[in-house]
Amino acid sequence: MAELLKGKPVADRLKEKSIGLIAAGQQGFRQPKLVIVRVGERPDDLFYEGGVKKNCALWSIDLEVKAFPVTVGQEELLATVEDLNQDNGVDGVLIFAPLPKTIDEKAIFAALAPEKDIDGLTMANLGKVFTGDKDAFAPCTPVAVMETLDYYDIPLQGKQVVVLGRSLVVGKPVSMLLLEKNATVTICHSRTEHLAEICKRADILVAAVGKARMVTEEFTHPGQVIIDVGINADPQQEGKICGDVDFTAVEPICAKITPVPAGVGSITTAVLLTHVTNAWRKKLPNNCR
Repeated sequence: MAELLKGKPVADRLKEKSIGLIAAGQQGFRQPKLVIVRVGERPDDLFYEGGVKKNCALWSIDLEVKAFPVTVGQEELLATVEDLNQDNGVDGVLIFAPLPKTIDEKAIFAALAPEKDIDGLTMANLGKVFTGDKDAFAPCTPVAVMETLDYYDIPLQGKQVVVLGRSLVVGKPVSMLLLEKNATVTICHSRTEHLAEICKRADILVAAVGKARMVTEEFTHPGQVIIDVGINADPQQEGKICGDVDFTAVEPICAKITPVPAGVGSITTAVLLTHVTNAWRKKLPNNCR
């Protein structure tokens, strides 16, 4: 049986560190503040918002939600983002996406100040990730992958890593972060020829293609580490979620694997709030950092 790389202890370590930093920096200074911008009431947005709200209370982070109807106009959203940019009491802004088709989503994200883009979705932050600038806020899920590998002492230098997925949210940025750790990275996708064969050769496989149970026993070998980033509706169990990996088929073969749920996804909120903490600390007097 493979070792399960559970997300909770990774998230707990991030939480413990940030809570300590917040407690130390609050001497005479305000709490960190996060603002969520939400358009409409998509169930997944509301679910994520509830998790963020619960964790903000535990971390001593102020949270404000700016909720808009789906009929909100482009100019009103842009004005809200600009107001948040100018508000020195706001450290991080999380804009839920996708936005309605009536909104130019790219323009909204482009308007957000990079230093408040704690979800790492602006071109400014993504550009820094791709150039190796450690001052960037990388997208939260790729950082959660890296935190998992670090927590479980999985070596990266010189290792063959296959990233299955090429999105700007996960696949491409996590590849850059892995390269920064001196891994040898191959990026694949659903149309890659001989896909299973390429994945099977990897020391570490990061599955982030967004297709339920796509990674089967043909993709793995004994000794392999599998990081499953996928969160999909389970086609075999209504109301359940599953990863990009067919866990039942793969787990008896590989050496280590993240479960879904309770794996990488459970670390993402902790990364988000760590980014808020770090953005806040940059505003502290030098003797409080």
